[in-house]
Amino acid sequence: MSKNYILLLETATDSCSAAISEGPNLISEKYTATPKEQAALLAPFIEELLSENSIAMEDIAAVAVSSGPGSYTGLRVGVSCAKGICFGKGKPLIAINTLAAIARSALDNGQAGDEKDFYIVPMIDARRMEVYTALFDSAGKQLTKTESVILNEHCFEKELGEKTVLFTGNGAEKFASLVKSDNAIFARQSPHASGMRILANEKLAAKKFEDCAYFEPFYLKDFVAGKPKKIIDELLLKGNGGKRGR
Repeated sequence: MSKNYILLLETATDSCSAAISEGPNLISEKYTATPKEQAALLAPFIEELLSENSIAMEDIAAVAVSSGPGSYTGLRVGVSCAKGICFGKGKPLIAINTLAAIARSALDNGQAGDEKDFYIVPMIDARRMEVYTALFDSAGKQLTKTESVILNEHCFEKELGEKTVLFTGNGAEKFASLVKSDNAIFARQSPHASGMRILANEKLAAKKFEDCAYFEPFYLKDFVAGKPKKIIDELLLKGNGGKRGR
């Protein structure tokens, strides 16, 4: 009997995690909050998850990766690893918005307390008072497009006037000193691979896959730099089972 196992990879910010889900349910997850360890830990996390749960890579139905916005280097590590596995093992690739993963992780951890109807505003720190953000409802559905916002005291006034708003993610703390509304809740929440599982399962069921040959992370801003070739080569090599390939 086939299983809808999905390998979930999250490296978009300082943290790094990998998980395996079956349908919408989490089987296991590996996570570290140590910054800049994605390249060193992602492949070992994957190997440990498969071994500890007696799952072969051939049993994986798809690979889902947190696709941004986020850190340039972090995103490139995660996407390169995911594409390497998909190419090497013939698996479909699923992309999940990083903000959606943060919103779901916040819901999983009950960051809004007893609130039943509220907004979620995940924020990824960009620079100075700038964040990458979008608006989500209390079921984790994205309501607005992902955008870059320079924070000031007037941001999200409309939403705060309507209901409770949970501000979360590593950029939310910058906004806390500007907000005076009693409807604001602040909770620091890193993206977790486990936060991708529900959307990833929906995309697997709908066969909504990315083209591995052309898929790139969603940087949101233009990025000009050389590829971290050594890191990518190592991850592609692991993803291909140690064999050089496409």
